[in-house]
Amino acid sequence: MERRKILKNKAYLYLTEFFAGMSVMAVELGASRLLAPYFSSSQIVWTIVIGTIMIAMALGNIYGGRSADKNPDPDRLYKRMILAAIWIGLIPVLGKYIIMGISAVMIFSVNSNFLIWAAFASCMIIFVFPLFLLGTVTPSLVKYAVNDLEDNGKTVGFLNASNTIGSIIGTFVPTFVTIPAVGVSVTFLIFAAILLLLAIIYFASGKQKPVRALVGVIVIAVSCIVGHKDSFAFWEDDLTFEGESIYNYLQVREDDHAVYLSTNVLFGVQSVYVKDQSLSGMYYDYAMAAPFMAGVHEKDSMDVLILGMGTGTYATQCDRYFDNVAMEGVEIDQDITDLAVEYFHLSEDVPVYTYDGRAYLNAVDKTYDVIMVDAYQDITIPFQMSTEEFFTMVKDHLNPGGVMVINMNMRGSEEGNINQYLSDTVSSVFSEVYTVDCKNNTNRELFASNNPDMIDTFYKNVTLEDNADLVDMMDTVKRDLEMYVPGDYRMTDDKAPVELLGMRVIDDLIADEVTYYKGIYEEEGLQGLLDEVR
Repeated sequence: MERRKILKNKAYLYLTEFFAGMSVMAVELGASRLLAPYFSSSQIVWTIVIGTIMIAMALGNIYGGRSADKNPDPDRLYKRMILAAIWIGLIPVLGKYIIMGISAVMIFSVNSNFLIWAAFASCMIIFVFPLFLLGTVTPSLVKYAVNDLEDNGKTVGFLNASNTIGSIIGTFVPTFVTIPAVGVSVTFLIFAAILLLLAIIYFASGKQKPVRALVGVIVIAVSCIVGHKDSFAFWEDDLTFEGESIYNYLQVREDDHAVYLSTNVLFGVQSVYVKDQSLSGMYYDYAMAAPFMAGVHEKDSMDVLILGMGTGTYATQCDRYFDNVAMEGVEIDQDITDLAVEYFHLSEDVPVYTYDGRAYLNAVDKTYDVIMVDAYQDITIPFQMSTEEFFTMVKDHLNPGGVMVINMNMRGSEEGNINQYLSDTVSSVFSEVYTVDCKNNTNRELFASNNPDMIDTFYKNVTLEDNADLVDMMDTVKRDLEMYVPGDYRMTDDKAPVELLGMRVIDDLIADEVTYYKGIYEEEGLQGLLDEVR
């Protein structure tokens, strides 16, 4: 056929392989970011994304090879690429609604491992088909490119190299360029457009204009208009800010009382700024006990380090209530630090270093009176900041009498839950470990020190405090504070199953929340449920 002339020098085949490999990786990274606001960005979610994509690619390889043997017409491949482009182009418009629909069904039908099943089902429905189609590219191109056996090894090698190089570039471009610059939705549209353009060029070379290509152009054009404007939290209509960074989905909202940061849609608030400059009403208030335990009113100055600075809620409160505290923050996401200054009134006098918390401790020799570890976010607990080796590093960066405070944001009731693992691990490093459960949420604060007089120091320094609200808060801490009795659950750099442990607690939390709504559904049906959630 005349249109096959474009493939005769094989350059276009290599180009097709290159952009197919690039698109597969771009879709994979986009998949993880599309799912993260709803299911977290934990290793579990990544495993599901990678696993389902490998399933799709394997099936595509098998089908593509068989199809090419039966009918080695390149038209069939490029028509499949148009279909893949159309599907990928629809993801920004429909993807988030599909995820929420699947979640709504799963939450009433799955009793355990909700995150795994909901994320897996979402991946299967949204991403398997287009990646199955892209999986047909390599075996099809091998069929079209190999003309004789003398250079078949060279040809296949060049095809695989083209795919691999495209995959490498497709790994870096979304992460460092397109997602931070224009977001996940536009990233999907960019790579859908690339696939569609490849097919259009192919068919145009033979003076053909297949209807699928026209449909693809229309779909991507419509998605460009409406797809990237949808919020991840599409039911919210009054967000102050919504965006994406290299690491996170970011959402800022505010009301008359406060400004809030969420780095996901379904799992609560990560930072808050109270407009009347009172206490936050959240776990940060309980964590204010740490400076008292370290003797804040007995020292001329106190150094506080916050690992997981967020937008600086804890730093702002310490600055507000203590005039002798110097603070430093470590936050891996620079965009969150920018939001801290713009929306959360973080003082520009507080230095914030864009670093991983553990890597920062590795890089500095300075010691502190208080180190707050606030890097645990729903199920996304960085394993490298949950191990015996990490807590030993924290201990080595504390001054004599220094205190570590950890925000553990998921309380579990079963034996061997995530908080028990964390607490036992801390207890293997520190001699004094106390915990307090925060009221009205699932957070637990843990205080640790090697100062045997930590609690006496706490009581003494609270008596020296003259702010009535803070004293009342510390009285609450006193009343509920408990000495932790350690067990044998420990995590090390070699073995720290934080994702699985966190998932179990998430399942419990979801089950508790859903029980009420399940009862309404069973008694009043779907209409009663809809009336309740309105």
